Amino acid sequence: MQLSLRNKAICYLISIAFLFVAGCGGGSPTSSVPPKAKAVPAEKSKAAPAAAAVKNETEKKDVVEYAYNPVGKPDPFKPFIQLTPVREASRNVPMTPLQRYEVSQLKLVAIISTPDGNIALVEDSSGKGFFLKKGTLIGKSDGKVTKILKDKVVIEELYQDVLGQTKKNEVSMNLHQVEEGVEP
Repeated sequence: MQLSLRNKAICYLISIAFLFVAGCGGGSPTSSVPPKAKAVPAEKSKAAPAAAAVKNETEKKDVVEYAYNPVGKPDPFKPFIQLTPVREASRNVPMTPLQRYEVSQLKLVAIISTPDGNIALVEDSSGKGFFLKKGTLIGKSDGKVTKILKDKVVIEELYQDVLGQTKKNEVSMNLHQVEEGVEP
């Protein structure tokens, strides 16, 4: 059963007409514009404005005004993590040459025993030497020498973790022992 060209055209026209009628249905519109209020002429009566004023006052009484009170509530725009270093006050003091290097960039060369306490000698990558005593500030992470033992130097660095708590990190610099028969 083949349809002739004329019958096919009629079927297409009927289906297009059906879709057009279905698409243009007489349902209610989804977005409606509220009707505009008509302006009341002032010449009508003087009692009408008085009634309108009473009506506005009752509407104002029904509306409850909300006022936000931030007392006792956290600031929503304050960041949780503070990005300031632990020893902020020490940054105002000029940095020593030892504070311009990372601890890992320095090499422990010698430890000298004295009656007053041990003294350590460290050198940077260019060969420049520095003496360390207990309490000397060292490193970019605000490190402080806490112990100088016969074979190593212990440095304590303070840092803040992600929760904002101050933590201590101990870094050790070990003295390299020279073996006999081996030249550096």
